[in-house]
Amino acid sequence: MTQSSALFETTIKSLPFLHRGKVRDIYVVGNDKLLIVQTDRLSAFDVILPTAVPGKGKILTALSRFWFQKLAHILPNHLTGIAPESVVAESEREQVRDHAFVIQRLKPLPIEAIVRGYVAGSGWKDYQQTGAICGIPLPRGLKLAEKLPGGAIFTPSTKAPAGAHDENIALTEVEQQLGKALTEKVSAKAIQLYSEAADYALQRGIIIADTKFEFGLDDAGELYLIDEVLTPDSSRFWPADQYRAGQDPPSFDKQFVRDWLEKQDWNKKAPAPELPDDILRQTMEKYQKALRLLTI
Repeated sequence: MTQSSALFETTIKSLPFLHRGKVRDIYVVGNDKLLIVQTDRLSAFDVILPTAVPGKGKILTALSRFWFQKLAHILPNHLTGIAPESVVAESEREQVRDHAFVIQRLKPLPIEAIVRGYVAGSGWKDYQQTGAICGIPLPRGLKLAEKLPGGAIFTPSTKAPAGAHDENIALTEVEQQLGKALTEKVSAKAIQLYSEAADYALQRGIIIADTKFEFGLDDAGELYLIDEVLTPDSSRFWPADQYRAGQDPPSFDKQFVRDWLEKQDWNKKAPAPELPDDILRQTMEKYQKALRLLTI
């Protein structure tokens, strides 16, 4: 696959355009639905990279659909079951085929619901500095990538616009925004979703170290699982057979790209550097392997 075959940006004219995010392009369908297209764009450090990953959008779509169905008994989701090809012009169907969902239009909560089962990434940096993650105190002496001994924790963050950085926030700040009852429900559901998915993935040879969920409310105030679910874009996936506490494990996710970017002369602001062909190829292979292990 080449850059010419990648879907970097959609050009749908048959629906009103609403928003272009880091990865998803969103269009309005009628009064109460949206078309969400998972493009092949890749973001890192909250910056959209100039190099797309061919086929990535289809992998995100397939994995999200798999998890939405598998976890539907825990929480309803925003999928409608309407075929994306049926809501766009015939000439635009190729842009949405296997790349999109038609979803209920809900009110997104203004936070990222991050669940961590292991000490990694920004959580590891936080723990090294404070002995805690997002203000949640943890036992002393934990190693890099070690499994949290007390079970998974809910560590919310802000939801930053493209180009800005998400920031970890304390539970008290979330309670101020959402209220105590909704915060407790979001926390409990997020941990339940993560724990069930992590148990399943481990049987398939993948450790889900952490992940990000997003939630929305309908007009009646019912909570829904929205956006994408447990993909290599929103999660840290490690191969179980190569995992060792105390070492930074290899990954099936975009951490591989982040690691390469960290070695470049780049200030983590747009524009980002182009990805070399070998980094792009290995990234594609990691995403494809994650999909294969989890769903086949």
